[in-house]
Amino acid sequence: MSENPVKILLVEDNEGDILLTTEALQECKIPNQLQVLRDGSEALYFLMTVVKQRAKDLPDLILLDINLPKKNGHEVLESVKNHPELKHIPIIILTTSSSETDILRAYQEHANCYITKPLEVSEFLNITAKIEEFWLNLVRLPKN
Repeated sequence: MSENPVKILLVEDNEGDILLTTEALQECKIPNQLQVLRDGSEALYFLMTVVKQRAKDLPDLILLDINLPKKNGHEVLESVKNHPELKHIPIIILTTSSSETDILRAYQEHANCYITKPLEVSEFLNITAKIEEFWLNLVRLPKN
């Protein structure tokens, strides 16, 4: 694996979930660089700015909540997957919603996977470890 850290964009408005995800990724065996944005509009602005100014700095992986202020996760997902220079970025939906409607819509919008956040902290950390194991250790991510 490359020595360059994996660039991860976390789009999440819940401070507790941000803290848990950040802590779990800091313990990750794979070097990673985490960028946190707290609403959908901010995420889209960031991605559009990076793609225009310094495409090499695009995230390698996006962790996206559905329930976000300003623009929800579905709007972000749809915009990213319809953009020719962003659509290759894998997007993991990581959300509290277990709604079949949200799940179906996310896959129709080309989410790479959909994970419902557990309520227990230990389970949340376990899921983050599994994301690390699969997406950072096993899967080969496209290079920008």
